Amino acid sequence: MSPKLVPVLMLLASNVFMTFAWYGHLKHRTAALFMVILTSWMIALPEYALAVPANRIGAAVYSPAQLKTIQEVITLTVFAVFSATYLGEPVKLSTLLGFGLIALGAGVVFLGK
Repeated sequence: MSPKLVPVLMLLASNVFMTFAWYGHLKHRTAALFMVILTSWMIALPEYALAVPANRIGAAVYSPAQLKTIQEVITLTVFAVFSATYLGEPVKLSTLLGFGLIALGAGVVFLGK
């Protein structure tokens, strides 16, 4: 597998865990806050177990700024899918446009390499 693809796939998987850890509880608003925090931490552990090595592996082919940029674009993409499918929130045109502008800005980070 391409050394450029491995960290991207690991960051993608990491972001799925992160999104559930940070936002999954919004579907269960009556759950006790302590349990929400504990559950979120348990979900976040695999996120870190994927994100940290992804960044270490990725540093061989990407700059730190590029890795962070990849992370942010993945985060927004995963969140949009999560919000629509898990939370049942429609993705608004304004959200897509805003995320698109961020993605364009992210592309600028890769111009210098």
